[in-house]
Amino acid sequence: MESNQFGLFATSTAQIHDAPAVGGAVQGVPSIEKITFHLLRMEDGEILDKKVFSNDFVNLTHNMGVFLYDDLLAIVSLRYQTIHILQIRDSGNLVDVRAIGEFCREDDELFLNSNAQHQVPENNVENHMHQGQPNMGNSFLSGIKQRLLSFIFQGIWNEETDDTLRIQRLRNKFYFHFQDYVDLIIWKVQFLDRHHLLIKFGSVDGGVSRNADHHPAFVAVYNMATTEIVSFYQNSADELYMLFEQFGDHFHVTSRNSMYMNFVSSHSNNIHALEQLRSIKDKASNSSQFVKKMLASLPFSCQSQSPSPYFDQSLFRFDDKLISAADRHRQSTDHPIKFILRNPPHTLKFKIKPGPEAGSMDGRAKKISSFLFHPILPFALSIQQTLFLQPSVVNIHFRR
Repeated sequence: MESNQFGLFATSTAQIHDAPAVGGAVQGVPSIEKITFHLLRMEDGEILDKKVFSNDFVNLTHNMGVFLYDDLLAIVSLRYQTIHILQIRDSGNLVDVRAIGEFCREDDELFLNSNAQHQVPENNVENHMHQGQPNMGNSFLSGIKQRLLSFIFQGIWNEETDDTLRIQRLRNKFYFHFQDYVDLIIWKVQFLDRHHLLIKFGSVDGGVSRNADHHPAFVAVYNMATTEIVSFYQNSADELYMLFEQFGDHFHVTSRNSMYMNFVSSHSNNIHALEQLRSIKDKASNSSQFVKKMLASLPFSCQSQSPSPYFDQSLFRFDDKLISAADRHRQSTDHPIKFILRNPPHTLKFKIKPGPEAGSMDGRAKKISSFLFHPILPFALSIQQTLFLQPSVVNIHFRR
């Protein structure tokens, strides 16, 4: 956390890929017997609190299923399609704030259960989701899905004033795709501020796939306070791309207390990064594919950008295919990665070489590297792995 008082760690048991979809779980999503979030006091390493998810699936890789914003934590249960909002108190407690998914308001469950006896057998209320589809005994979709369908319907309804054209548009744009919308599941979530979430929806296959870029996806802005969907876009929408290009920093939300995170270079605040983006855009043969590729990064993962000044594009030029502020694995190279001064005399300022000191014996083995730079000090770690289960090589780099 920004205060450096607490750290949040996650542990999990192995995935079970062919787990039966019981208790309202989504068919096709793996199960993990136990996922535990530990809140540690950094001063002495004492575990102050825990949050356990049983027989669930939270994607912990690169913080995909978890987003920390100030003292608020969002955890996405892919298996049960629930966004758990927790608050980390100064006392060192993890407190449940709300769960968004089956229900949206705090009293939804109470209201539905009190009315359940008049509508459906009571035991069906809790067990109704199966791949986003309602059971035969219950006509309810989840609360978040109801909100989404209502928003899409109203948007199409308000496009036309003529009733005949309205019905025609609804038939073509809403009812024709109705089952596709019903089958969407939540993939990923980020905070935009303390009240708004950016939620990515897509197919079940895309939600558990390593390469979800090929699957159609949608993003929605959801207001937790009003429980309304504010906007909804397909991930190939030009309008969403323009918002991404002009206001990229609004998606990379950072703590109000974190001054140095404001210096992370992006195409919204750095002319060199914007030129780089526009150059890729101009070279793209297919505009729609380019937009999809760029928007695939939304919602962003928290703490995935390094604020190190070495990645300040006003200071240095470097090959962002090999290294950048974004936390992800990259293709490794046996050649040192060069950092060149952006301003005259444009000289090589320093270089960084991942991998073993003597170089690799097997030049054919495919290698990947990841980097961890200290936020403010001239200090970095590089981790290099090969795909043949050889031990990782960890290097410590510092300026001479």
